Amino acid sequence: MLKKQFHSGLKAGTSIAIGYFPVALTFGLLAKTTGLSLMEATAMSLFVYAGAAQYISLSMIKFGVDPVLIVMNTFIVNIRHFLMTASLNEKMHRAPKWVKAVYSFGITDESFSVIATQKEEKVSTAFAFGVSIIAYGSWVIFTAVGHVIGANLPAFLQAAMSIALYAMFVGLLVPSMKGNRKVVMLAGIAAAIHCFFYFTGLLSTGWAILVSTLASAVLVEMFYARRGQAVAGMYPEKGDE
Repeated sequence: MLKKQFHSGLKAGTSIAIGYFPVALTFGLLAKTTGLSLMEATAMSLFVYAGAAQYISLSMIKFGVDPVLIVMNTFIVNIRHFLMTASLNEKMHRAPKWVKAVYSFGITDESFSVIATQKEEKVSTAFAFGVSIIAYGSWVIFTAVGHVIGANLPAFLQAAMSIALYAMFVGLLVPSMKGNRKVVMLAGIAAAIHCFFYFTGLLSTGWAILVSTLASAVLVEMFYARRGQAVAGMYPEKGDE
């Protein structure tokens, strides 16, 4: 039974593995052009396993940011995983805490979507392991493959690939901004705050990214909270009249 559920998880996670192929390949290639060795790039995918955070880390490594700040920025970018795993905990069968800790490491935005949308009322840990393992394996393997490909590119192409890092961020941001005013506000405010620190030199690159990210999130949430209170005040419930 467990074997069948594990195979079902592998099958369900295949689409994630295929989707990770170009992204992980690009990460490995960019890691090479940033100056990371094959072992370092592969180790980052092995132990961090967080696409957006790894790309952000590359840009900060390039600028020589303090490792502590890189870890702090990674934590902030990935803080949503607390909410995702807490939500999945209600969907999963009972299991020892150490088992939950293991498969929780493999939870990404994509694997969360696959597991959380299963029709079954409760999902087995074997299924979660199947989804996570195939996705994780794809990310790590193609990171290494991308690095090897990058190492064999001509020097001028390796230098030009540094531009692709910024193109990747734009490619990730723009689709999420379409029709979403909140994301537009978050990006705009964060960019404005970061530009202020960049041109004034008040903060280093790492601290500027950290502060602008947190400040933007707090300001936008405050705006929407007050907006919600204002709307509630305009349309009070009958018991409050």
